[in-house]
Amino acid sequence: MSKKPIHLESRDDAGELRLSSPSAGRNSAIIAEVLKTHMPENARVLEIASGTGEHAVAACTSRPDIVWQTSDPDERSRQSQDAWCSECPGQISKSLEINTMASNWWADLGQFDAVFCANMIHIAPWEAALGIANSADHILSDGGLVILYGPYLEGVETAESNLRFDQNLKARNIAWGVRSLDSVKHIFADVGFNLQARLEMPKENRILIFSRL
Repeated sequence: MSKKPIHLESRDDAGELRLSSPSAGRNSAIIAEVLKTHMPENARVLEIASGTGEHAVAACTSRPDIVWQTSDPDERSRQSQDAWCSECPGQISKSLEINTMASNWWADLGQFDAVFCANMIHIAPWEAALGIANSADHILSDGGLVILYGPYLEGVETAESNLRFDQNLKARNIAWGVRSLDSVKHIFADVGFNLQARLEMPKENRILIFSRL
């Protein structure tokens, strides 16, 4: 991921440095309900590419026991995340500048109980997804989870809308594209993490949950 802001929609100014994402407005509560069920008790969570910060607020509101670390390569997004964190005092840490394509980007972070990433790997080079996978064994505690949200190519079962979306993304940037579910499963299996759950979400999105084999 570069430091150039990458997002596929206009983000509204919500005041006090906060940005508001239309897609987060539609799906953050739904995603938070899934996370509420699957997150370990008192989990320390690292979110990759936190965008506006609204997913962090929704998740922490639904689970007051967890603590959340936001991150983003984009400075303006980090400012928004920090502004939103006041909604959940003590739960959301000051955002970090993280680029998952950087070598050993996880080296000084310590351990987490879960890594969460929504709507990122299809608008970044494949190396960004590899960076998440390669970090998993280093930063996740025993029983730790990797949770990904977004669209996927699923062979003959792929939704027509996701095929069109894939073509649209590649027309914008040849390094982008809706990722193959098999390929995502493969890169996590290579580092010892198995697909524990594949959950169907609105608009042909999925939540994938990986845990150690």
